[in-house]
Amino acid sequence: MDYFFLPFLSFLVGIIVGLTGIGGASLITPMLIFVFQVPPSIAVSSDVVSATLMKVIGGVKHWRQQTLDPQIVKWLALGSVPGSLTGVAILAAIKQNGNLNPDAILLRAIGVVMLLVALLALAQFLLKTFVPELNLPEPPKLDLKTKSGRLLTVSVGAILGCVVGLTSVSSGSMFALVLIAFFRLDSRMLVGTDIAQAAILLIFTSLGHLSLGTVHWSLVLPVWLGTVPGVLVGAKLCKIVPQSGLKFVIYSLLVMVSWKLVYDV
Repeated sequence: MDYFFLPFLSFLVGIIVGLTGIGGASLITPMLIFVFQVPPSIAVSSDVVSATLMKVIGGVKHWRQQTLDPQIVKWLALGSVPGSLTGVAILAAIKQNGNLNPDAILLRAIGVVMLLVALLALAQFLLKTFVPELNLPEPPKLDLKTKSGRLLTVSVGAILGCVVGLTSVSSGSMFALVLIAFFRLDSRMLVGTDIAQAAILLIFTSLGHLSLGTVHWSLVLPVWLGTVPGVLVGAKLCKIVPQSGLKFVIYSLLVMVSWKLVYDV
């Protein structure tokens, strides 16, 4: 394996994640499998562990430059952390009691929903950009100052956390869609909030993968060498990149990630 090429590619991935909050597992895992010929189980586990540090550092950077919403992070995490542990427990029970592997079915279903929502968000953005006089309906906004808003946020976090626990993919993409649809953050706050909540969720997810014994530190360390400085560069760029361009990149990445889940599973 080329241990110089791996940090370089990881650096580019880190920039994308720091800039958009999306693309970690969607880019690093395929890169390890197809470019470096790493077995899928090892690639997934090593990616989860390496992505944890990247997201934590990226989240801290966004927190320091005040490009995240700590209240949204807190209430989503209160649901997503127990949800992810529940998902892992469900997956373990399914695998113990039969040969059914739910991953392909779940991933495709998630991909279809994500693709529809991402396409709608992209279409709405393009219409607002090029036809500003057009009045489009907006989804209800969750208000964290109310009990119902907090309860709904925790519930959404629990559902998405459970899905991540079952599949170990697309946490950033799914939560980004929630932040777009129900909180309507500006692009910079969306990116930082997404990275911060993903960091908390991945800390617990990575503990499960470490217990499986499929994490290879010979992969994790080179990925860290690239993604950690990359995510810092991306987070810094996020603060200066124009809002409209950043929003278009985020929506386009969401469409590509969801398309991949639908047709490549």
